Amino acid sequence: MFKRKSIVAALALAGVTGLASAAQWQALPEKAPEPADNPTTPAKVKLGKLLYLDPRLSSTGTVSCNSCHNVMAGGEDNRPVAAGVHGQTGGRSAPTVWNAAFNATQFWDGRAASLEDQARGPVTNPIEMGMKSWDDVVARLKQIPEYPQLFKEAFGPDAEISEDNAVKAIAAYERTLITPNSPYDRYVKGDKSALTEQQVRGMKTFAEVGCIGCHSGPAFSGQMGQGTGVFQKFPMFDNPYFEGKYDFKNDLGRYEVTKNEADKHLFKVPTLRNIALTAPYFHNGAVKTLDEAVRVMAKLQLNKDLSDQQVEDIVAFLNALTGQFPKQDLPRLPATPGRTFDFVK
Repeated sequence: MFKRKSIVAALALAGVTGLASAAQWQALPEKAPEPADNPTTPAKVKLGKLLYLDPRLSSTGTVSCNSCHNVMAGGEDNRPVAAGVHGQTGGRSAPTVWNAAFNATQFWDGRAASLEDQARGPVTNPIEMGMKSWDDVVARLKQIPEYPQLFKEAFGPDAEISEDNAVKAIAAYERTLITPNSPYDRYVKGDKSALTEQQVRGMKTFAEVGCIGCHSGPAFSGQMGQGTGVFQKFPMFDNPYFEGKYDFKNDLGRYEVTKNEADKHLFKVPTLRNIALTAPYFHNGAVKTLDEAVRVMAKLQLNKDLSDQQVEDIVAFLNALTGQFPKQDLPRLPATPGRTFDFVK
């Protein structure tokens, strides 16, 4: 586990030109890293997209990966907490799937080290998609006529439908969900007209007040490499007003995974890419607006009270992190002519 140290003061206090050329201001790559055992191929992406959108991977036939991580929008569901089968709700807000390929770990508590590991979980979670086991998922997919051939096209002529192949396909599709070429990206690549004067001012303020101490790197998530995500205690500073209003401490964070006392209230530093599109904010989705989220973070993490102008400028900068979304065409899902499944009611 790593905690990100603050960027040195000299960088934070530099002029905007210096900041834009410094190492921490990085454009988002246009291609995501991929593991050696799961190279991205068109056939694998095609299969993964179908599985991602197919609600038949849930016990009720009503919930797909896309239900909580909507690729037709900001990559999540704009709800305080996600809803699964039978209308059940979990305790945390759904993170965006856009640019998740750049996360070193997945989930708010970092319990999955890769997209493949992440894709395994929700399908058999009783609150999310509710299948009893992956064996049941595989058995169901084998009964859908087109899927066996699609798995062979993606993984080879001898490939079978399996849990490992399914999660590899879903992860391969998710690695195509990249939103590069935001105004910020164009700016750091040399187009100084890409940001407004206020956004440039907000970029400088973002560094000066200390936001970049955690939200650094191309995804603004401080990630260090696969499996070594950056975790930060939240909140760092006690504030009875905000705690009473938003109940942040009710969730013990990474401690729920490790049972290590030192991990209480530790959360993965989330990406700020497309943050303007992913309200509500924080692990419990308690904060409805981006300007309030900026004020809360400044007070609880940095113990600073920002002026209205500082908040407006930082929000303007954060809006410049909205990238270009690749077009998503909805495919026809493989059919089951003349029959259906005994879905759980």
